[in-house]
Amino acid sequence: MSIGFLRQALNALQKQSRRRTSHRVNQWFKWLSPGLSVKRWLLISVGGVILASLGFAIWIRLTPIFWAIKFLRGILGFITDIVPYYISGPLVVLGGLLLLLWGQTRTVSSITQVLRSEGDEELIDVLMAHRRLHRGPKIVAIGGGTGLSTLLRGLKVYSANITAIVTVADDGGSSGRLRQEFGVLPPGDIRNCLAALADEEKLLTELFQYRFKAGEGLLGHSFGNLFLTAMSDITGDLERGVAASSKVLAIRGQVLPATLSDVRLWAELSDGRRIQGESKITEAGGSIVKIGCIPENPPGLPAAIKAIKEADYIIMGPGSLYTSVIPNLLVPEIADAIAASEAPRIYVCNIMTQPGETQGYTVADHIRAIDLACGRPLFNAVLVHKKSPSPRALIRYAQQQSHPVFLDREAIAQLGRRIVLANVMHEDETGCVRHNPQRLARVLWRWYSGAHHGK
Repeated sequence: MSIGFLRQALNALQKQSRRRTSHRVNQWFKWLSPGLSVKRWLLISVGGVILASLGFAIWIRLTPIFWAIKFLRGILGFITDIVPYYISGPLVVLGGLLLLLWGQTRTVSSITQVLRSEGDEELIDVLMAHRRLHRGPKIVAIGGGTGLSTLLRGLKVYSANITAIVTVADDGGSSGRLRQEFGVLPPGDIRNCLAALADEEKLLTELFQYRFKAGEGLLGHSFGNLFLTAMSDITGDLERGVAASSKVLAIRGQVLPATLSDVRLWAELSDGRRIQGESKITEAGGSIVKIGCIPENPPGLPAAIKAIKEADYIIMGPGSLYTSVIPNLLVPEIADAIAASEAPRIYVCNIMTQPGETQGYTVADHIRAIDLACGRPLFNAVLVHKKSPSPRALIRYAQQQSHPVFLDREAIAQLGRRIVLANVMHEDETGCVRHNPQRLARVLWRWYSGAHHGK
């Protein structure tokens, strides 16, 4: 019994050793992968050693080199007299390569121990992922609210060249209070996007979303909003504050406000009321006929316009139609840049209607609202969720006067848009419906790959 147990333990140890050796070999072969910019610098280093040696030899007039070469020639001649050259030559070459490999292995291992924290992935995997992400397409995502941050959370796996263009029309909650008390642009939506694009997303999201539960003046404020407000004050404006925050947080991509103007939304309702203020529009509970902003035609942020012009892929939504997506498009320069772009452009439609904004809206109604606000079509296709939510979710949302957005195919075809139909929904145990970041990004990436290769 004990001998059998020892044999099993020995076999297990041998298998574990083989797995470790195989993993180590695989990791080292990855260093030879093309595009890492490692092999070229290694060869340059070797060339530098050879060149320095030659220079030193010339400097000292070759005298020691001559005797060294003569000594080596004698040794090599002695060896070849004993061992044939066709055996000794390969053995010496093999010995040199083994020494070189051993030296480089120890060097890289030492560097890896310094740069890699305990439990993290291998340094070579980090380098390969970094290289792949920074070679990804230039993606521009436009919107606001939780919808845009959900999208970014999934997209950052495919490219590090992401620009999120965010509305600054929010005037409710912590953002509204900071806007009123400090005269800063609302940081709430920007905060969510920064957290979504950060590598340490979970911890950073918890930190940025943390709301103070006590304290005079602090009660109800989120830490992220206060952080961005302080950064904006230190650097001079929101754009520089966000850029500085992005460096501190090491995010993938960049987050930009659509404009630096103090924009206030207004909406005309079907009953004749005119509501001013982003938070009050939804609370009014009417049917929106027209939407605009004060000041009219605010100037776009130059960096945002530049990002759209250079984009390989433009995505609008998901998010509240009138208070998250359209406010960005009320900046004429942004709408003009999108319309002039030849990149694939897609709108991600909401899964459910939103009371006070889109009650009773179909997918085509969402498209018409964007076209009407901008005065022209801005996107080629619309992404629509395919599967209906569960009965439990339908009952929950019906109690809030919210229903699934109906897909009216013929009306969409008349508007000249392609339909991308896919299952991109996540439903939690309470029946709350949201877009799933990973599924959404995967579908958008596949559509972009097809549109890109179809050119």
